[in-house]
Amino acid sequence: MICGISMSNQSQSVLDLVEFCGGQSNLRRVLKAEGQQFIEVVDAGLLTSQTENWVKLDVLGETQVVLPIERQLTDSELLELGTLIDENLRVLADACVQPTECEFSPSWHVAPPQGLLNDPNGFIYHNGEYHLFYQWYPYACVHKDKYWAHLTSKDLINWEWKPLGLTPSDWFDSHGVFSGHALSNGDELMLFYTGNTRIGNERIRQTTQCLAVSENGIDFKKLGPIVPELPPGVTEHIRDPKIVKRGDEWLMFLGAQTTDLKGRLAIYSSADLKQWQFKGLFGEEQGDFGYMWECPDFFELNGESFVVAGPQGIESESKHHTIPHHNGIFKSEFGQDNGIALKEFQNLDMGFDFYAPQSLETPDGRRIMSGWMGLPDEIEHPSNNWVHQLTALRELTYVDGKLIQWPISEIESLRGEKQQFELNEGEAYTGLTSKSFELNVTLEQGGELRLHNSGEQYVSIKLENGTLLLDRTHTQIQQGDTIRELPLASEKVELRILSDNSSLELFVNGGEHVMSARVFTDGQSIKLEKGKASIELYELKSATRPYI
Repeated sequence: MICGISMSNQSQSVLDLVEFCGGQSNLRRVLKAEGQQFIEVVDAGLLTSQTENWVKLDVLGETQVVLPIERQLTDSELLELGTLIDENLRVLADACVQPTECEFSPSWHVAPPQGLLNDPNGFIYHNGEYHLFYQWYPYACVHKDKYWAHLTSKDLINWEWKPLGLTPSDWFDSHGVFSGHALSNGDELMLFYTGNTRIGNERIRQTTQCLAVSENGIDFKKLGPIVPELPPGVTEHIRDPKIVKRGDEWLMFLGAQTTDLKGRLAIYSSADLKQWQFKGLFGEEQGDFGYMWECPDFFELNGESFVVAGPQGIESESKHHTIPHHNGIFKSEFGQDNGIALKEFQNLDMGFDFYAPQSLETPDGRRIMSGWMGLPDEIEHPSNNWVHQLTALRELTYVDGKLIQWPISEIESLRGEKQQFELNEGEAYTGLTSKSFELNVTLEQGGELRLHNSGEQYVSIKLENGTLLLDRTHTQIQQGDTIRELPLASEKVELRILSDNSSLELFVNGGEHVMSARVFTDGQSIKLEKGKASIELYELKSATRPYI
């Protein structure tokens, strides 16, 4: 039992309500809105006669029972009920931990066993090991009622599956335990997250910022909302808390949408991590820069401060980039009273699939980042009952005014034997045993390299008129853009390419730029379509798959 309490320890009010609703297994969710409390049940036919005169609602095909005033629960009793629903949800989700067989499943990237993965969450080093959570809907490849899957690792390469971190079991997160960050507070591991609920057939959104804590890093106890109300001037789209310590003050950064539909950074402050006061909205100097900002992160590199955010709705400089979701980084500067000014913005990744990254500091002082290798509106992939994965972990440095991203050194532990060879125009290398490899190459102007190549299906990488083009037109891609371009002021480009069974990550010119892409083809050869190139190649071994 995960943070559970047996039925014998439940209050009598909760025991009675569970009986009236047809037993624990018949509880689907609990909701609370405008002074009313609702129980959604799996099977309305199991409701007992005691509920005969209770109001029952049909909400999008599901039955919700409105609790009479005399049957309403206290806040602590609502948490008890949430614990019972949590037990139900864990049983259902545990059936989805066995991975489906699929040729596109990654060998060493983190991916879900089944269902949909999106944002990395709670990425942290705590008590001698790394913790990584991610948004997960176990039952289908759709965005719905998110859970927090939980992995741990000693080496950042091999991950072990743990019991679910959080489930959408309570009145404040019944329709999704949305994204957030973790904080290592002594022996206590704290998870700050956004609770999402949807009320009625109109699916009215309710948003709160919530806290769960654990003494052992595995079993988490929800404490409920710590920011229960919206700040002034903000819609219900405020989410994804990041906790930062500044002097004696804790700060909570949140992505927010103003009532005039502009993306901004909301900041709260606290002395004890439990009571929070609204400080204000920041980013006004950016003007009309998207209709919503998501998934903030904050860190310092080489004396500079940076805020990561996902502005939605900003224009792209490329005609090929039609997706409204971007992800990038602001240089920032704290002012009086821990207000913050956001300066110039740059994209973190110039490829197709990168969003909602989180970072941590390792014990040896490196800043490591993980991102979602996907986008919010893309779910149609030719994979078998699973969709999306996380990126390779990147080390971030700030050198000579440039943000550098580079694969963490631990990835080199997966390398097989080094191979070196020349390719002339039209030649192909067919000696790969899988699509999991690292390739280092310099492309000259006019050069074109084709990867995951079968002849008819391939990914094209070419340097043309001073622009690096990543083209997945000739793949099985079913949704999203097919071309990305990166302007470069050079006659050649140095590439370090990390490949897995359905992904490519291009680290350009020593990590000055990155281009990430999910790709699906039926081939695995390497072909130099144009030009001449020297290839350095390592096949990459599989990491431990993090499933039971």
